Amino acid sequence: MSSEPPPGSGGQPPEDDPFRKRPSSPGPGPDPGPGAGGTGSPYDNPPPHGGSSPPPPGGGGPYGTPPPGGGGPYGAPPPGGGGGPYGAPPPGGGGPYGGDPYGGGSYPTDPLAGMPPLADSGKRVLARIIDMILVGIVVWLLSWAFNVQEYQVDGEEISVGNSFWQSLIAAVLYIAYDTYMTAKTGQTLGKKWLGLRVANLDNGATPSVQTSLIRALVLWIPFAFCCACVWTIIAGGWSFFDRPYKQGLHDKAAKTVVVSAR
Repeated sequence: MSSEPPPGSGGQPPEDDPFRKRPSSPGPGPDPGPGAGGTGSPYDNPPPHGGSSPPPPGGGGPYGTPPPGGGGPYGAPPPGGGGGPYGAPPPGGGGPYGGDPYGGGSYPTDPLAGMPPLADSGKRVLARIIDMILVGIVVWLLSWAFNVQEYQVDGEEISVGNSFWQSLIAAVLYIAYDTYMTAKTGQTLGKKWLGLRVANLDNGATPSVQTSLIRALVLWIPFAFCCACVWTIIAGGWSFFDRPYKQGLHDKAAKTVVVSAR
């Protein structure tokens, strides 16, 4: 039975994701230690008490009684416990890096290592405008077809229609579009045309459906139902001032970054 974990286990991106970070090649192993065949295993050579001789005083194994502390060949677990060979988890917990970049603990390595450079904020804004125009045309056509457009023109009079249903159509379309495109390739049409893509901050992979949905909800629900222009400026413009990852508010909620795809 294979001991290899299934693809994608442990929260890692799938092997076929072209954007996932690749671990560096392992270096040469330690010199083989003494023992048969040069394997370096301390169990290669038989103990001084052969199989035909009686066990040493104390029993319990070929080496006599277990060392003080018991529990294994290395004695008691180190201070801190934690259920692993290294004792308690590092400060901040959550993994070998002491937590994610949003949590406690240190983060000794740059999460952007091995990823393309962060996208220019100006290009991000232009890509978002392109997406808004493309989806906005579809929203207008559906609103006109269902007669729920916000503004209705009757001769020389302009009246305010049922804006809630138009906002609902806009929210559903924008969220569905952004979620589907981001989860599929990390790129909406606007980002694809300008050479940008969305990536997970922790591993550089294309965001999952859940991550893409969180990102889209934070960006488009306020836009569709209230303060569209103000929210667009705040959420998208946040990347101009955010350091060190140049994230918009929707990126922070989903823990993603936007990087260059060229």
